[in-house]
Amino acid sequence: MSPVVVIILIIVAVVIIAAVLYGIQVNRRKQLQSTFGPEYDRVVADTGSRADGEKELREREKRHAELELKPLSAESQATYAAAWEEVQIDFVDSPGQAVSTADELVTRLITERGYPTADYDEQLANLSVDHARTLGHYRDAHAISQLSANGEASTEDLRQALVHYRALFADLLGTNPLKASPNGTAVTASTTDPAGTDRSVDAEPAPAPAQSAKPDHDTDVAGSRPDTKRS
Repeated sequence: MSPVVVIILIIVAVVIIAAVLYGIQVNRRKQLQSTFGPEYDRVVADTGSRADGEKELREREKRHAELELKPLSAESQATYAAAWEEVQIDFVDSPGQAVSTADELVTRLITERGYPTADYDEQLANLSVDHARTLGHYRDAHAISQLSANGEASTEDLRQALVHYRALFADLLGTNPLKASPNGTAVTASTTDPAGTDRSVDAEPAPAPAQSAKPDHDTDVAGSRPDTKRS
């Protein structure tokens, strides 16, 4: 075999290997983008490079695989759904307290599903593998909850926080936590301010940041506060 032929074969082999490696890299990238959705772009932007961002996301997948996650029983689902209805009803008279309770309820649900909750950033990283598309809602809700703790959140902020919390809550719960009315839509607590403006808990929130993807839930219809006395 002549030296020229050998050189050509080597070049062809190198090109083929490079194409295969590139194809593998593209497939891995597509898998990460499919898994993490908007979180992919956020992590790449935060780390400053695509390679570092993808490395971080692959490490999240490895840590996530070590978690002992478990689905909720039908009984637990019903209990959490009932607790969420209480939160929405309480929002009418005490928005700040309702948001605080919502934060605690979501944290309790995250824990019951098997996710560690000691560190907030680690919690976000673990949730991002299966719940990336509602993670932006959780970030927004958490930020407003902190403003509320400092007395810096308006009633409208708090309403939006509750809507954002519900997005992740429903994702973790696996079902809409609100009861359906006879026409099939969700019935929620609402209130009207002195100016006559409707402050329904589930009115549309302000547009979420570009990295946050809003889940596809049924449109909610605001109902009146039940007259039932709770024990």
